[in-house]
Amino acid sequence: MKALKMVVCIKPVPSPDQYHHVSIDPKTKSLIREGIPTIINPLDKNALEAALQIRDKYGGEVSVISMAPPAAEENLREALAMGADRAFLISDRAFAGSDTLATSMVLASAVKKIGPADLILTGNESADGGTSQVSAQLGEWLGYPHLMHSCGIEVLDGGDSLRVETHRDQARVVYIMKMPGVVSVIRSINKPRFTSLMGVISSRNKPLDTLSSLDLLLDKAFLGLEGSPTKPGDIYQPDLTRRCVPLEGSTDDVALALIQKLRAAGLQL
Repeated sequence: MKALKMVVCIKPVPSPDQYHHVSIDPKTKSLIREGIPTIINPLDKNALEAALQIRDKYGGEVSVISMAPPAAEENLREALAMGADRAFLISDRAFAGSDTLATSMVLASAVKKIGPADLILTGNESADGGTSQVSAQLGEWLGYPHLMHSCGIEVLDGGDSLRVETHRDQARVVYIMKMPGVVSVIRSINKPRFTSLMGVISSRNKPLDTLSSLDLLLDKAFLGLEGSPTKPGDIYQPDLTRRCVPLEGSTDDVALALIQKLRAAGLQL
């Protein structure tokens, strides 16, 4: 069995206990993330665990990459503490506001830059965007076969192909996929390991490199907010006012009036 070179894409997302601080820029229509603590997107941890299990069984190397601001270095250090061998922070002001197409193009360029990979793993979707688009787009940019909703991965044929079990509409579908390829995973595939004290200590000595748009030879015309084809519509504040209508009379009269109002509002009783 040959040792596989694997790349795991991770995304820093707002910490759940900070969701009440998340807001949207009314001009750019993007999330305002400055000053909000981040965690590794939960499903990306499942993807990392899947890669680590393959490496622990067959050998190989696991790299993690993230397109994010400089503060994401701590998220990458956590991934290294979990057991990843090396990390790459893809960071440049030119990336700010990128949609999924621009993001996947940058990630594909980073995968090519750090060397050929046998398997690229991602979470099925992110906790903040939830579009489930980046994995498939990444596969298309790279020209690799790609599968989503994976709940099981097995290496076959001496490391040349994978048996990928996917969950689709209350059923499970099994594919045999030639490598190199891209696979996105769902939560049921595994339970991510915890970081240990020794893992945290060793992570400080593992390589973490930063790459910019210049390192990846990217055309800035296709990056960031201006270079993204996705254009969100208008943002408005919904009317949250409430009106109190007292119902008077006997209990039966109030109950009947309440039912009539609910039916008038479209509720089937």
